[in-house]
Amino acid sequence: MQYAILCYNDEATIGSWSAEEENACMERLEAVQVGLREAGRLGPVARLMPTSTATTLRKDQDPPLVIDGPFAETKEQLLGFYIVDCTSKEEALGVAKDLGRANPGGAFEIRPLLSLNPGEITT
Repeated sequence: MQYAILCYNDEATIGSWSAEEENACMERLEAVQVGLREAGRLGPVARLMPTSTATTLRKDQDPPLVIDGPFAETKEQLLGFYIVDCTSKEEALGVAKDLGRANPGGAFEIRPLLSLNPGEITT
């Protein structure tokens, strides 16, 4: 089964890192990703732009309301996600723990995927 591991953290803290801190964290995360990739278990990974670039569409209104910024006002923001192939929730939790050791702080939400369409975007 595929699991989404949603990465939350305090955006102001992450945004205040020096280039050296940022690079060190990315290197630690890449080490975890290499193991998952080599095992054929790593799906799409995305790092989101800051919430200041977000737009929210409130579709429960007629006409829908467009709002600048993220919908939720919270201390921790959704910063990105991983899609991983795991045999169980416990295995997905283990991957999240590995990622957490590479990038401490914040939280990871582990959620099984109902479906995945990887799309066709190439970069």
